[in-house]
Amino acid sequence: MDRWLGWPIDRVLIFFTSVAFVLVAVQVTLYHYRQNFRHWAMWGPVLGLPLAAAIGIALTVWDSVLLRWLFLFALIGELASGLMGFYYHSRGISQRVGGWEVHNIMVGPPPILPVVVSALSLLGLLALYL
Repeated sequence: MDRWLGWPIDRVLIFFTSVAFVLVAVQVTLYHYRQNFRHWAMWGPVLGLPLAAAIGIALTVWDSVLLRWLFLFALIGELASGLMGFYYHSRGISQRVGGWEVHNIMVGPPPILPVVVSALSLLGLLALYL
């Protein structure tokens, strides 16, 4: 328990972001697997989120300049992946019969999940530059 005392907030936020990436990666993988990876962009978060999480957890354990740079690039990549996912999910909902009806939002691609990926990436970027 004493190992947790004295952790700076940036270290805690990097760890939280990394754990959240792992949890979101599981959900994203299930959703994209269910859709048989129909579009190449589906592989972005499926591969990128676990990689970013591994780098973030390593950075939590060992603070090094190399890991900080790798985490920075991973966060920027996931930020872009989330924004691209929001575009594709929105387009997918609008192409369904009835467009943006509540039913299509509930059963179609989740429009908020890619935004969560981008928001977590922003949290990680803030933690790097606190």
